[in-house]
Parts: sequence; C-alpha cells; structure tokens
Amino acid sequence: MSFWGRLNLSLLAAISLAALNGCSPADQSQLEEEKEPHFVLGNNRFNSLDYDGAIEAFQAALEVNPRSAQAHYRLAQLFDTKHPDPAAAIFHYQEYLRLDTRAENSEVIRQRIVTCKQQLAADVLAMPSAPAAMRHLEDMTETNRLLQLKIDQLNAQVKQWSDYATSLQAAAKNNSAPPAGNNAMPDDMSTPNSTTTPPAHSKPITTPHPPKPHTHIVVAGETLAGIARKHGVSLSALQAANPGVTPKKLHVGQTLNLP
Repeated sequence: MSFWGRLNLSLLAAISLAALNGCSPADQSQLEEEKEPHFVLGNNRFNSLDYDGAIEAFQAALEVNPRSAQAHYRLAQLFDTKHPDPAAAIFHYQEYLRLDTRAENSEVIRQRIVTCKQQLAADVLAMPSAPAAMRHLEDMTETNRLLQLKIDQLNAQVKQWSDYATSLQAAAKNNSAPPAGNNAMPDDMSTPNSTTTPPAHSKPITTPHPPKPHTHIVVAGETLAGIARKHGVSLSALQAANPGVTPKKLHVGQTLNLP
C-alpha cells in the first residue's frame, strides 16, 4: 500500500475512533478549557468555599484564554449566587452563550439572565436620588424647627397659666374663699354659675386678671441669651416673644417682652 493510502487509512481510523468515543470537537474544547491550570485552581477554591479566590482564578483563566466559555460560566455562577453582582453575572452568562452556541443549558441561562436583570433594576430603583434625599432632609429639618417653636410657645403658655393659678391662690388667702360656682378655670370665667349667690357676710371678691407679660429693659453688655438665663426662660421662647428683635442688634434701653 502506498504512503498516501496508509495516511488516509490512519485518518479514517482516528475519525472512527472519535465517533465511537462520542467526543465532538466542542467536547474536546471544553475538556481543554477545564484542564487549564487556573481553571483547575478555581474549581479547587470553589470546592473549599473560597469564592473570592475562585473568582480570581477563573479571571486568570480568561486572561490566558479569553474564549474560555467554561471560565465565563463559572464566573457567572459565582456572581449570580455566591458573590452577588447582577451586572457581572449577566455579562459572563452572555459571553458563555456567545462562545458556546450549542450549550445544552442555554434556556436555563437565559432565565438566569432575566432574573439578574430584574434584581439589578430593583437595586437601582431602591436607591433614592441625591436631590430627593436632600429635599427630604430639608423638609424634616424645617418640620423639626416648627415643632420646637410650637413646644416653646406651649411652654410659655403653661408658665403664664401657672402664674395665673398662683395669683388666684394669693387672692384666696387675702379674701374669703370664693363659692364653688365661682371656682372656675381662666377659660371659663366669662360664664360663671348664675345659680350660686355669694353669702351676705362675704367680702366682694376681686378676680385677678391674668398677669400681663413682663418686660425687660436692655442695659449695656447684655445679650439675648444672658437675658433669657437671668429670667429663667429658654432663648427660643424669648425670641418667640420678641419676633422683631435681632439678637446681634440689641441696644441699651430697648424693651423686651418676657414670656
């Protein structure tokens, strides 16, 4: 037999052997990719739960062979389930499908890509924009300021009613006790009990009026904060009682209302 005849016979035998073993060119390519040292190292690290090390090894395998579909597939799995990064998982899944057009799990991979895209969209929508966050913070700050002002005003009113109650007690000590019908709260004094008649021997009772707001005359060297401390009131309450006063522009002889 001639040389060419023997060569053709050898090629035919090799092809027949490959067919009998069920080993296609795609299978051989996958086996070669999986035997690459970095790829083997990545599998070992994955099995030992060293996911960061596995990612590093598979990325090194891609540097050696950028067309390694199996390295892309392993990285996609890691970024999908072990080291969540939806964007990276989508990229490596897509590269895997591009390089291995006959992948048997292509339909499953496409479903994973859709899931990763949904996760990525959810993460983006959950992040508030910077301007919106700033506006929300400003609104909360303004609301807190208004609430604090209201609290100061209420405290000032409570103090006035306390002073008024004290004056009523002082009047009761100086005069005979008022009848039960006249023992009314300040907001009820305009409608006393008409059925109650004071005893003939009782002295006329003068009902004190609510105390008028006190005032303070500014002297040299005083500040608004110092005046507030001097009279035992909060600075914010003092400012609320004098809305037109600028703290840094106090002048000697200026009259301030005290809450």
